Amino acid sequence: MTPSASARLPAPMDLRERLAAQIAATGPLSLAQYMTICLHDPQAGYYATRPGLGADGDFITAPLVSQMFGELIGLWAAATWQAMGSPSPFRLVEMGPGDGTLMADLLRAGGIVPGFLEAADLWLVEVSAPLRALQAERLAQASAQWADSLDGVPEGAPMILVANELLDCLPTQQFVRTEQGWAERMVGLNAAGELVFGLSSALPREGRDGEVGEVFETSPAQQALGAQIGARLAADGGAALLIDYGPAAGEPSGDTFQALQGHEKVDPLACPGQADLTFHADFLAVAQAAQAEGATAAPLLTQAEFLRRMGIEARAQALAAAQPARAAQIGRQFDRLTAQDQMGALFKVLCLHGSGPAPPAFEADGS
Repeated sequence: MTPSASARLPAPMDLRERLAAQIAATGPLSLAQYMTICLHDPQAGYYATRPGLGADGDFITAPLVSQMFGELIGLWAAATWQAMGSPSPFRLVEMGPGDGTLMADLLRAGGIVPGFLEAADLWLVEVSAPLRALQAERLAQASAQWADSLDGVPEGAPMILVANELLDCLPTQQFVRTEQGWAERMVGLNAAGELVFGLSSALPREGRDGEVGEVFETSPAQQALGAQIGARLAADGGAALLIDYGPAAGEPSGDTFQALQGHEKVDPLACPGQADLTFHADFLAVAQAAQAEGATAAPLLTQAEFLRRMGIEARAQALAAAQPARAAQIGRQFDRLTAQDQMGALFKVLCLHGSGPAPPAFEADGS
């Protein structure tokens, strides 16, 4: 191809232009459809091309706040494994492993329990190529294997699964109560061809009433994952720890759709593919879906409650004593993870498990 011929080719459309063209051709998108495209489009999706984790990115997760978070989950995993009778092998699975920090800290802490690492068949469930590369680098000394979904992790052995901030990035639908009934919130185009929110034709939602203007969110994807994990635990045994932000059972949620860019909330329609899009986790629906498949759901804990039951105060004190120059920083990290006005109350921990007693930290007496 000559330079002159190349110059005549039109520039490729960015994701916003492609979304506008798709909507113009086939009609508005549900928020679940819009979210899936923005996060996972192969050419321009956020997780497919530019996931921004950490202080220099778009958001920071608990494992990046402090090593204490992953270490205590590692102790939980090892104690859970012991309570299961120390099976060998067992599937050690992390879904949505970020840059691999949580798993690295988990393995380091869990390694103090004899036999735990040797019995673990380690699997990382990740669809993002850039994040897989970070995970492979950080976990170079571990014998990790990757899968695109939980279906890719072999069955036939007990499973200990961890997922931190996974539920919130699964596609979710949103409905608004109007005078005529419940209408689904959609993404369409205005007269100028710009992306805008709109509503579908109102439809009745059986068994659900509400005042005009009320927002109701539901995520078939979150429920499907809960059912999948529940079925695996019921068949093979084990436990799963799902950590995310969202309401406790019975608390109102309302409109929780948000976009994060540079640690700031931005318009979810302003920069498709360049910001992280999330909804609050629907823990009650996930737990019910798992229970319908034969698993057990322990009572929901706040992140602060879970970390305290696993000994975060003692771990913070030990770290501060070993590194006096970092004592103030460790104190700030402790507060970030446990304070009621930070991650401590907003983030919840859902534990699903197979038959038998509840895993550590989730026993009836709270020990």
